[in-house]
Amino acid sequence: MMQRTGSSPLAHQVLIVDSGLAEPSSAAARSVRALEAELRARSIKVIEATSYEDGLATVGSDSGIHCILLNWTQGLNDKNTHAQATELLRAVRKRNAKLPIFLMASRDLAGSVSAEVATLADEFIWILDDTASFISGRVQASIDRYVANLLPPYAAALARYDREREYSWAAPGHQGGVAFLKSPVGRVFFDFFGENLFRTDMGIERGALGSMLGHSGPVGESERFAARVFGAHRSYTVNNGTSASNRAIMSACVGDNEIALCDRNCHKSIEQGLVNTGGIPVFLMPTRNRYGIIGPIPPEQLEPKAIAKCIADNPLAKASRHKRAVYSVLTNCTYDGMCYDAADAERRLAKSVDRIHFDEAWYGYARFNPMYLDRHAMRGDPATHPKDGPTVYATHSTHKLLTALSQTSFIHIRDGRGAIDHGRFNEAYCTQASTSPLYALIASNDVAAAIMDGPAGQVLTQETIDEAVACRLAVARVRREFLAKKDWFFAPWNAETVRDPKSGKRIPFHEVPAEKLATDPSYWVLKPGDDWHGFEGLPDGWCMLDPIKFGIVCPGMRTDGQLDTKGIPADIVTAYLGRHG
Repeated sequence: MMQRTGSSPLAHQVLIVDSGLAEPSSAAARSVRALEAELRARSIKVIEATSYEDGLATVGSDSGIHCILLNWTQGLNDKNTHAQATELLRAVRKRNAKLPIFLMASRDLAGSVSAEVATLADEFIWILDDTASFISGRVQASIDRYVANLLPPYAAALARYDREREYSWAAPGHQGGVAFLKSPVGRVFFDFFGENLFRTDMGIERGALGSMLGHSGPVGESERFAARVFGAHRSYTVNNGTSASNRAIMSACVGDNEIALCDRNCHKSIEQGLVNTGGIPVFLMPTRNRYGIIGPIPPEQLEPKAIAKCIADNPLAKASRHKRAVYSVLTNCTYDGMCYDAADAERRLAKSVDRIHFDEAWYGYARFNPMYLDRHAMRGDPATHPKDGPTVYATHSTHKLLTALSQTSFIHIRDGRGAIDHGRFNEAYCTQASTSPLYALIASNDVAAAIMDGPAGQVLTQETIDEAVACRLAVARVRREFLAKKDWFFAPWNAETVRDPKSGKRIPFHEVPAEKLATDPSYWVLKPGDDWHGFEGLPDGWCMLDPIKFGIVCPGMRTDGQLDTKGIPADIVTAYLGRHG
């Protein structure tokens, strides 16, 4: 018999936060130790934290915890320790709204628990009254419920299928990975990835997993789940990257000799969409600065008069029977971090076109943090999207800056004027899809949406922003020290001085508290005429630099766009970092 490899059941973990564990002589500590023994007998791993600080650090670093037992009466059992416990509960709930939390206490101290704490916790444990066997059973039951509902729709269906151990009688030919085990090289490949990948790589005849092309079963459930998470009326999961997503939208929206308004800073998939559909491109020209960085399209270019002139001046547009564009696309945000005021851009474009596409391949996280308020396509509550407003599309590369596997993408849609019904849109979608999808890709898209659901989305994006801000500040402060010695260093690509929103005073970037930079978008908005960005003709508020798109400026270019007497080409720095980084 061939040996199963690379697969192990999910190990359940419980975190016990109790300072009394360091003093095992007390009755309460003995009861907790007895509970630990019962939990281990149930094959539940127990992690100990003997202080609130240790518990908080553990929660922040280990997402594999399935339950927390928190001793409410530890330490001095006073207002200070209760405040610490409350802070720990808040921190957990900011990250995970569903994780089971039990408060351990004695019955006579339950009155010290506030209404907030009772809301944040799930259950009380009377540690000196109930038996360890009974309490461990309660913990086990809570973990089972939590784990059963942990996976999103498609990933859960795929996991159920794997547990059922069905034989495959059709494609793919490796038959659940068994074919790989018949040769040495195949065995190495099999062991490298593990059995689960191959057992869940199946043909489309598996009805229990639904149809990607028909959007039925768990696939449809997964797409409806994604639509809720990302704020869309409907969403489509895509396995061939956002290139395929973009081409699908264009195939649905644009016909032969119909006009498409295209950001000249567009991805090649937009150009491919034009070739596929026979659409006529009318390009909207973005700005460009001295470094060659492409900035936003100035807002006046999105006004009806300017668009009408672009169409009239385009010799290709003369072949079109219609002088009104049927589709428009903006790249938001750009690779270098230029974020439009999407609400304003949509409002301007809506006067000239009924279908507006924001290519947000590098921007799938924007909905989940207030830093990006009004600067992305799927803003606010989808129920408030006006029926007489434009139909809005967003495409997200979930594999780029979210957590899905390579090639995964989402199409999100809010229907309005010029809406394309599902049947017609799905025909365009199917031209960009495979009849033999890799189910692990669908599941990873599903999981990427689930990871951002609820309070976790803001926590995770905030951690990323905090890290990017810390890195920018570190580079800026090192640069200041070198400049004080008449030497050089790299600079972060952002404003060197910023205006404090309260005092109105201009202060050096490196002196602004990190917390302010990480939470106030006004520090990142491009101001008209600022030398650091060098984009001309931008009104205040039209564009914001995404703080997590961290660009580094090498010495050698003056603010007037002329080369300095000394400098370092960026290609050399890139090559150096590639070799030594």
